[in-house]
Amino acid sequence: MNAASTLTARLLVERPRPRGIAGRRYAHWLAVGTVCLGAFLGQLTASVTALVYPALQHRFDAGFAAVEWVALAYLLVLVALLAPIGRLSDLVGRKTVYLGGFAVFGLASLGAGFAGGLGTLVACRAVQAVGGAMMQANSVALVARGVPGHAMRRALGVQAAAQGLGLALGPSLGGLLVAHASWRWVFWINVPVAVVGIAAGWFLLPRTRPEAAPALPRPRPGAAAGPAAVGSRVGPAGGPVVGPEPDGGRFDLAGLLLLGGSTTALLLALSAASGLPLPAWAVAALLAAAALCALALVRQERRATRPILAPGLVNTPGVRPGLAVALIGYLLLFCPLVLGPVLLAEAGLPTARSGLVITVLPAAFAVAATVGGGLLPRGWSDVARCRCGAVLAGAGLLGCALLPALGAPAVLLAGPLLVLGGGLGLLLPANNALVMRAIPAECSAVGGGMVNMARSLGTALGTALPVLGVHLAGPAVGGRAVLLALAAVAGLAVLLSRPVRRR
Repeated sequence: MNAASTLTARLLVERPRPRGIAGRRYAHWLAVGTVCLGAFLGQLTASVTALVYPALQHRFDAGFAAVEWVALAYLLVLVALLAPIGRLSDLVGRKTVYLGGFAVFGLASLGAGFAGGLGTLVACRAVQAVGGAMMQANSVALVARGVPGHAMRRALGVQAAAQGLGLALGPSLGGLLVAHASWRWVFWINVPVAVVGIAAGWFLLPRTRPEAAPALPRPRPGAAAGPAAVGSRVGPAGGPVVGPEPDGGRFDLAGLLLLGGSTTALLLALSAASGLPLPAWAVAALLAAAALCALALVRQERRATRPILAPGLVNTPGVRPGLAVALIGYLLLFCPLVLGPVLLAEAGLPTARSGLVITVLPAAFAVAATVGGGLLPRGWSDVARCRCGAVLAGAGLLGCALLPALGAPAVLLAGPLLVLGGGLGLLLPANNALVMRAIPAECSAVGGGMVNMARSLGTALGTALPVLGVHLAGPAVGGRAVLLALAAVAGLAVLLSRPVRRR
């Protein structure tokens, strides 16, 4: 073994926690706190960048259609990499990949702050998304497998609260940094958080891979069954078959490219329909390309021996509807965050007061995710909690749509946003618990990556759809139509939240 291989092997060895930490009865909460750092950082990045668009337009002399790719590049890379990085984490170790994510994210943030051109900034954001994917693909799995079963729902709620806190602080923090320092500090502020995350994870996260675990061997023809690998095969119980793969677990590069192509074409089509200066035929062509890539992706994943989306795992009872609800939840969360400032500005509310009103949504989400479950009857199942949350979210969206039409003061929009945030704070932690219980333990990182991929796709659609509605019909009519459509989507979440029937 040469020096490079030896160094790589040493870096991939996960160190256990110190005995003084691992032996304490609250050790699992220290691990949850470490995961919350990554959750906070990811959502802070998602919400803080919208505040720097005007400064970036002025600095780089670019239009909004170009500047918005500072956000879209991050989301596209994140959606494409969450599932494959989740699969890699099952092989290498979740703790190793998670800590590496902090390092990549911090270095990319440092580079983004020093960017001298818009293209360089977009490239740094894409690299930043690689680090974000390394953290997000493992966050749910680290929580779900690192705490006792009776504490899982509460731990996932704490993690969701950390996301809500990052989401809530992003707009106000971004505004302060741009106004009193520079847009560059919006990215540099991530660096110290990443450093703290690496140090905390090194000492507080439990080891997820045995110290001397070898890499998965490539099976020889006729060899006996080797290490477990999740493929696209489905067993009699409806779950993924665990066993050797004919090609030794070759990475599904074609699936990754098709997934990236379909999501990129879809978001570009939405951007073109929303005013991005592209030829008139571009929307239809991009939608057709997205559909073709999606169909080819389904076919590829059924044939691949180690697919990035693991159809066998998706077909496990309870997983597919859970992923759909995760996407819907973040769609319902991000659409009002993007649309709200537009509607409040149209109503004549000053920017400072608009920010306070909008902050009610993520703040309510964070509080409900942490303590809201304790306010519900103890006997309620996670399915009942999901349905209750979805109903509240739908009611909040209806209120947001109808209040302006009734001529109510704009500041009263805080009421429906409070109900919406509280509902989502009940819905998403309970849905996460349902999904992670349905996923086999050996597939936890892949499953966690798929949950986060659904979240990221919901975030991307939640960012793009309000712009489309406002562009087509104006802030008042278009915004109301979007909110009413979202209320109907919340009803769909109620229908998708149902008990799992094992086959």
